[in-house]
Amino acid sequence: MTVQHEKVLVVDFGAQYAQLIARRVREAAVYSEIVSSKIDADAILAQRPAAIILSGGPSSVYEEGAPQLDPRLLEAGIPVLGICYGFQAMAQALGGTVNRTGQREYGRTPLSIHDGGCLLGSFPNTLNVWMSHGDSVSRAPKGFQVLARTAGAPVAAFEDVSRKLAGVQWHPEVLHSQWGQQVLEHFLFDIARLTPDWTPANLVTETVDAVRTQVGDRHVLCALSGGVDSAVAAALMQRAIGSQLTCVFVDHGLLREGEAEQVKEDFVAATGVDLVVADERERFLGALAGVTDPEEKRKIIGREFIRTFEAAARELAGERGIDFLVQGTLYPDVVESGGGEGAANIKSHHNVGGLPDDLQFTLIEPLRRMFKDEVRAVGLELGLPEEIVWRHPFPGPGLAIRIIGEVTEDRLTTLRQADAIARHELAEARLEREIWQFPVVLLADVRSVGVQGDGRTYGHPIVLRPVVSDDAMTADWARLPYDVLEKISSRITNECVEVNRVVVDITSKPPGTIEWE
Repeated sequence: MTVQHEKVLVVDFGAQYAQLIARRVREAAVYSEIVSSKIDADAILAQRPAAIILSGGPSSVYEEGAPQLDPRLLEAGIPVLGICYGFQAMAQALGGTVNRTGQREYGRTPLSIHDGGCLLGSFPNTLNVWMSHGDSVSRAPKGFQVLARTAGAPVAAFEDVSRKLAGVQWHPEVLHSQWGQQVLEHFLFDIARLTPDWTPANLVTETVDAVRTQVGDRHVLCALSGGVDSAVAAALMQRAIGSQLTCVFVDHGLLREGEAEQVKEDFVAATGVDLVVADERERFLGALAGVTDPEEKRKIIGREFIRTFEAAARELAGERGIDFLVQGTLYPDVVESGGGEGAANIKSHHNVGGLPDDLQFTLIEPLRRMFKDEVRAVGLELGLPEEIVWRHPFPGPGLAIRIIGEVTEDRLTTLRQADAIARHELAEARLEREIWQFPVVLLADVRSVGVQGDGRTYGHPIVLRPVVSDDAMTADWARLPYDVLEKISSRITNECVEVNRVVVDITSKPPGTIEWE
């Protein structure tokens, strides 16, 4: 039987931090999901949320066409917390006043607490919080207690505990806000009275029980890429159904140096799973020939993965076939692929938006509700070795989406060599655990002039993209030491033919994504 966790719905008004809010709620061991503000209030209430959090957003609540807050969400007896735009929308919907003060506040801002109440109780009188607003609440709705103010926000926080409603003008979900996590937890536990039961141990137990119920005595294929997501998914399935599971590792020719050997040896040694290796390098490279559009690449790779698994299933089970296919799909994959009504399609992940319409398998996605750090916690709970659990994320489409342009064998060789150099030097500097992910990108359709061996060269640039992140939904570029960057650059330009320039991508997410394609 599936356990029904209390669910917090984060209503997204177009915020860059909506996913981060959901992640912070889960850090408090409470389950959360994101829904669009475009969804009708009846549809939101039909999900029976235990609490609602209204996100920030770029609009002004009084502008024509601005996202609207249906007052029914505030009248349903459900605890609600408003953040930034959500705070202003709540104030306006309940009869408060929101206007442009002429004093914008962006970034770190001093906050004065004059009455902590339930939401801000036990905090110091002065905090530094992260603001991003040009409008302010100048008058709180009737019945609300004003808790704090800043120079540009006369009403920076309020609450009506009797109705379980509260809000703040700043962004408590951002790590720059002092006591930010505690603000969220005061709402979740002191105002909404929720139970913290979203834990790795519970996730393992519930997932294993659900898989056993769904599968019964039938056999299952698991797509194993060697990354942490598919490894944890496979370990969960192994715990649930044992010998009914066969893992298929597809060597599609788009892997990093040494990756295939590592999967074949390390993962099998750690788990004892039954592993089948499918050499499909010719299939994938042939299908990708001449293709440069990143969305088309992802869809082709998703299709060819499925065709490979279908062939493996026929070979393993004869005419009867195998009904189930396990994928390591994560919650960020679903969100970025446009999962959920009103969600934007950032990019089609090969295992979500890239699946073919004629899919013959029933998918099992045991990680579909989890963020990356939750997956790692589950992996440790299952007893997987740290070298597997803490391996840097690597996309299913592999190096194909790190080559900007057509994917060819020569370009793969160049990128594979550059990537191996970057990873080796990162390990030598003992920085692997400090970096979330380190994509190395070949700008195959770009050339730049250089000078090597006293002669003019016209080679390709390599882009280094080291990032730090908690959950892949937001990320910042990693400040690697200059001597490490210098060594990586020197080795790549000396050892990689056709490369004469190395650059570093210093874009955060948003506005960029972690991968270039």
